[in-house]
Amino acid sequence: MTLKSIYFMFFVCVFLFGLMACSSKPKDKFTNLSADEFEKLIENDDVQRLDVRTVAEYSEGHIPSSININIFDDKFSTAADEILDKSKPVAVYCKSGRRSRNAARLLVKKGYTVYNLDKGILNWIDLGKDIEK
Repeated sequence: MTLKSIYFMFFVCVFLFGLMACSSKPKDKFTNLSADEFEKLIENDDVQRLDVRTVAEYSEGHIPSSININIFDDKFSTAADEILDKSKPVAVYCKSGRRSRNAARLLVKKGYTVYNLDKGILNWIDLGKDIEK
């Protein structure tokens, strides 16, 4: 084996190791659920339903019995602690799933058990699930 091929193999190994190290991200400590799974979860009265969209979005239609706390509000964290019960699971959702994932991460850090509606209320509505205005 030549010195050139040894250097080449070394470069390939370092490159692959670096690629694997960069691509791994920490696993979220909340559970993403499909609309059907989310619907089944919230049938339980002990599950708190949390909509993290704006008040305007919430007023256009929301999952029945949900609480609205806007994730963009500076007092989101404080409001969540004042309104939510840490001893009960939280089912969180937004329009498409991005804001609710951010809210879920924050709530998990605060000690809540969180379930996120993957793909948000848009998918919920597309599947003909119940909403109220």
